[in-house]
Amino acid sequence: MTARTVRTTTAAAAAVAVLAGAAACSKPSDSGGSGGGTDAVTIGVAQEPETLSPLLGYGREGNSKIFDGLLRHDAQMRLEPALATKLPEVTDGGKTYTYSLRKGVKFSDGKPFTSKDVVFTYRTVLDKKTNNPYKDDLAAIDQVRADGPHKVVFTLKYPYAAFAERTILPIASQADAGSGQDVNNGPYNTRPVGTGPYVLSSWRKGEKLSFKANPHYWGGKPKVKRFTVAVIEDDDVRATRLRSGDLDAAILPPNLAKPYEKDDDKRVFEAKTTDYRAVSLPSGNPVTGDKAVRRALDLAVDRDSMVKSILNGAGKPAYGPVPSDSPWFAKGTERAHDLGEAKKILDAAGWKPGKDGIRVKDGKRAAFKLWYFSGDKLRKDHALAYASDAKKAGIDVKVQAGSREVIRPKLDHDSMLLGNGFPPDPDFDLFPALHSSQIGSGWNNVASYDDEKVDEELDAGRRTSDEKARHKAYDTVQRELRKNPPYTFLTTIDHVYVVDDKWKGLTTQIEPHDHGIGAGPWWNVQDWQPKK
Repeated sequence: MTARTVRTTTAAAAAVAVLAGAAACSKPSDSGGSGGGTDAVTIGVAQEPETLSPLLGYGREGNSKIFDGLLRHDAQMRLEPALATKLPEVTDGGKTYTYSLRKGVKFSDGKPFTSKDVVFTYRTVLDKKTNNPYKDDLAAIDQVRADGPHKVVFTLKYPYAAFAERTILPIASQADAGSGQDVNNGPYNTRPVGTGPYVLSSWRKGEKLSFKANPHYWGGKPKVKRFTVAVIEDDDVRATRLRSGDLDAAILPPNLAKPYEKDDDKRVFEAKTTDYRAVSLPSGNPVTGDKAVRRALDLAVDRDSMVKSILNGAGKPAYGPVPSDSPWFAKGTERAHDLGEAKKILDAAGWKPGKDGIRVKDGKRAAFKLWYFSGDKLRKDHALAYASDAKKAGIDVKVQAGSREVIRPKLDHDSMLLGNGFPPDPDFDLFPALHSSQIGSGWNNVASYDDEKVDEELDAGRRTSDEKARHKAYDTVQRELRKNPPYTFLTTIDHVYVVDDKWKGLTTQIEPHDHGIGAGPWWNVQDWQPKK
């Protein structure tokens, strides 16, 4: 059959498109890859996780393969029960959530799953000694307790509208992860035990992770018995591996995926996402911290051109963490490409063109460094286009590639071409990117943005269940970003995937930024069926 390019605006279909995003990458000797059987799947991804322990943040976006949460998302991103038997009972004005748990569920080592494992997981994540960079996901929790072996009760400090969404957090085994080992450095981080459909069989760091079907899985036996995740940072190499038959699927930049539209044995999907690309503008840098420079860059950048030339139309302009087609997007905060107005803003602020065309103020050149991750073609292309647009306004942006280890320590002063996005709730993107409490917390708020009004509105948005009040708070935040943007938001990208046409039942969800093990068509690989 001829390869089909599938574009859809529905959550389910869009998610399907996202499938292709994690590139399947296995060598023929792994019994995966094109030409292999349908009981084994090999995908290729750009990054590998730092840990496989949910106590340290692994799987917080769901679909971790090894674990289950109390709840999970279906293809349309609706919450449904997983380890819980039903959605939570919410009482006390939205401050108490009660979950009834499945009976008879076992961890992959055969030990029984009970409420004690749930309590252990949440309490450990919140423990000050645990190095989980996402503790603030659960900041609303006052206490969590077991009410018998099959019921868990969460008491919140305040009504938090998005709390149920947080309970997709994978549940760890207390018997295995809490057996006196160091939660931050113990063996559970690389040899986890969960209740999910697959068990980790091996992990060769920097190369691949191999999984096999969990014989104790409560959801039934997967038809795909072996699942391999090959780690291939370079987009071009991933495309080559797919072409050579090493991979069953791959996430590719749009231009590298385009040739497969005419391939008889492949399917090409485009998925809608909340995955944005943006440039951080550190407040501590005298150039990027200048409000006039920030506003000028926001107008000088040609977002429509980036969507057309870099994404081949597979995406849309971005004006903030909230996608422009989201019901939470503040209408009227779109920014048009206006180079003339950008120049006027810089002139008025005292940034005057120098002999080389680069602006100068008080002896300081309007110049800064912009980093992107090595091997990431989409980030590189965005960075180069951004630098080109900035130069037209008289701002010199030096683009440089580097590893995460090299880049992270430099972000107090240098800019970064970053990506992020998590679809379930606007709080999940706005708070970590903009709240001052997140400065210095992992990769959160790398612009060191500190605005009292924005902080107040972000707090208000997460501390109420009133939807109108939340809309008002998040509208205010987005309008404040237009006045003083700590990031230049560029595009929201569609994830483009190429998948061997061997299976049926492939679906996907609206994708977050993370499109590795848990995202892509293999989010439900345990449900795939071979084509007859």
